[in-house]
Amino acid sequence: MSPTNLPAGPEHGHVTFLGAGPGDPGLLTLRAVEALAKADVLVAGHEVLDVVRAHARQNVAVLNTDTETAFGTSAGPYSGTGASRSAVVDTVSASVGDPASRDAANLVMEAARGGKRVVRAVSGDPGLDTYAAEEMLACAAAGVPFEVVPGVAAAVGVPAYAGVPLRDAQGADVRFVDARTASDRCWTEVGASDGTLVVSATLDSVAAAAGELVASGRKPDTPMSVTVAGTTTRQRTWSATLGTIAQTLKQAKVLPSPDGGRPVIAVVGERSAAAQRDQLSWFESKPLFGWKVLVPRTKEQAASLSDQLRSYGAVPYEVPTIAVEPPRTPQQMERAVKGLVTGRYEWIAFTSVNAVKAVREKFEEYGLDARAFAGIKVAAVGEQTAKALVAFGVKPDLVPSGEQSAAGLLDDWPPYDPVFDPIDRVFLPRADIATETLVAGLIELGWEVDDVTAYRTVRASPPPADTREAIKGGGFDAVLFTSSSTVRNLVGIAGKPHNVTVIACIGPATAKTAEEHGLRVDVMAPEPSVHKLAEALADFGLRRRAAAAEAGDPVTRPSERRPGARRRRAT
Repeated sequence: MSPTNLPAGPEHGHVTFLGAGPGDPGLLTLRAVEALAKADVLVAGHEVLDVVRAHARQNVAVLNTDTETAFGTSAGPYSGTGASRSAVVDTVSASVGDPASRDAANLVMEAARGGKRVVRAVSGDPGLDTYAAEEMLACAAAGVPFEVVPGVAAAVGVPAYAGVPLRDAQGADVRFVDARTASDRCWTEVGASDGTLVVSATLDSVAAAAGELVASGRKPDTPMSVTVAGTTTRQRTWSATLGTIAQTLKQAKVLPSPDGGRPVIAVVGERSAAAQRDQLSWFESKPLFGWKVLVPRTKEQAASLSDQLRSYGAVPYEVPTIAVEPPRTPQQMERAVKGLVTGRYEWIAFTSVNAVKAVREKFEEYGLDARAFAGIKVAAVGEQTAKALVAFGVKPDLVPSGEQSAAGLLDDWPPYDPVFDPIDRVFLPRADIATETLVAGLIELGWEVDDVTAYRTVRASPPPADTREAIKGGGFDAVLFTSSSTVRNLVGIAGKPHNVTVIACIGPATAKTAEEHGLRVDVMAPEPSVHKLAEALADFGLRRRAAAAEAGDPVTRPSERRPGARRRRAT
């Protein structure tokens, strides 16, 4: 039996030492995700928690080693273990050794002794973590079974994201140095080498590390790259030499800075030459790299769009502008659902994910499931609605082959034929503010339509004050408007976006509403699809990057422009 499969109980606690990688949540291994899903207790610093928390169970006890705070149920972080928080967190330890490491070890061991399945997540790889080995030895001494899930080490992952290869066909020597603990002898040895050197340092100490290398024999003109916040959308890389890195960081206004303690990965050697990085910098060259993009939709609708934006390097911020509520009078919906069971309808047409959700909830209320759709033809307005139906257990019979809209659905909808269609009625569960396009089109095709209010859309509550200030003050690089209502509702609850913010609209009607609210539309989707809208914004970002490169200007985000600066309309 592997350590992973040991039963959790009073006699069998279990610890997984897990590498969370250098910062990009997408670099978590499949094995790491599996371990997180089984954890009772998650122990990590706050930056690591941001990477791994999404894969943990909803009721997992989260212990933050930075703040020494336990987050769990009202019964405490270890409900049933009999351990008090004061026994777990040693905030005043005066014992020999690093207090932070002692506290983390205490948190891990206390939970494991209580029979819990513990995940101890660390940045990068556990094998390179300063204190993980000590915690493993403590587990071994206490007889607590443990396992190690390797992660992508920052010293390897960050250069890859920065476009700085560490080896080539000649197979040059690669050495890794931690500037915080390197001895004089270490600097002398790597200074005498002509191989590639990967240095872990901080922003304010990297110039001193460069000086150590020069003093130990490296030439001042040896190429050097420095990357901060590697593998995240805050990543930034500077190319210089050992002799010029201090001046480069000063000219970039990076130093001096109160953030000088931020960790960096520096690569020293010919393979960090700027000419090569210009060709290999795939991550920072993404079309929307680092852009803060406002997605004003319901949370359920925003998920797939946000994933697409992340693939372009953007940082999506989901701000709900519409809340979904049940209809004021449920009788109409109740009669329609009963009609589904009694054979009243030939078709049911879903025009949104929310409509699927509303019908599913009503089914569950009556103890029904997907089998109630037997004998009924099902239509979905687009791919996302179809996916929601499949998750419900229903495969739609009709999805538009062209435009994913009411018009596209009508293009493929068959006319009523009294010979082949025993029933002439369609059930259409929709929002209270839906347009009449689909109803009118179905009637024209010969169908009778029960147009039923399945849910109401109302304006959501205003976002937090800092989000409202960012919207009005130019803190966002772009905003995606997917309907006229999202324009009206966002302006109503949060104010009008600043004039430096790129405005992207899903179609002409939405663009007209934006312009009526005093907004200048920069991007319009070629067809009414949220994914085409995201693609259009990415194309805009690419053209913007190309224009800056052609002019010899640095690539900046829209939010980095001077407030009030004139904006050129997209071509």
